[in-house]
Amino acid sequence: MDPAPRRKRGTVAVALSPPRRLFIVALPNLITLARLLAVPLMVWLILQDDFAAAFWVFLAAGVSDAVDGFIAKNFGARTVVGGFLDPLADKALLVSVYVTLGYRGQVENWLVILIVFRDVLIIGGAILYQTMTQALTMQPLLVSKVNTAAQIALAVLLLAKLGFGMADSHGIIAGMVHVVAASTLLSGGAYVAIWGWRIFSMEDAR
Repeated sequence: MDPAPRRKRGTVAVALSPPRRLFIVALPNLITLARLLAVPLMVWLILQDDFAAAFWVFLAAGVSDAVDGFIAKNFGARTVVGGFLDPLADKALLVSVYVTLGYRGQVENWLVILIVFRDVLIIGGAILYQTMTQALTMQPLLVSKVNTAAQIALAVLLLAKLGFGMADSHGIIAGMVHVVAASTLLSGGAYVAIWGWRIFSMEDAR
């Protein structure tokens, strides 16, 4: 086959790739930003006792988290901004949901306090670590991923129960409360131990 057409097709592909590449790289961050902007809507719906609508919004936010992660991983669209924005959106959404549900008396206060304290501890530790080392990278631990998944599952169950009258005859929600509490403690402790060890190691090296 004449090589000229191949060169021509290659030239066309190169000419079209920058806009497509820019769109693909920006898409996960745009989805993450939309999830972040859904936080005030979630809070308002719960305060209005519109738990059914809150359930669907929360479910859509969870699906968007999986979608932006899939695009970023499989299409080479991971960015530094996305690495920080994605966990920020997740934390803002989950903390807001639990705080609001706690305010409405649908979640035990001790669990809300535990979840909020863990996230404040992680954010404060991250700021301290970055200040001292200038080498912060967003690499969530396995136990942190388990904790996030457990928090999402519990929130879905609670909103489904409140919005659609779903029965909890098998004590699934009560069991998930204990899973969330245990994984919250473990993940918070793990971050403190790892970052503390790295900081003290750098101090000893000096």
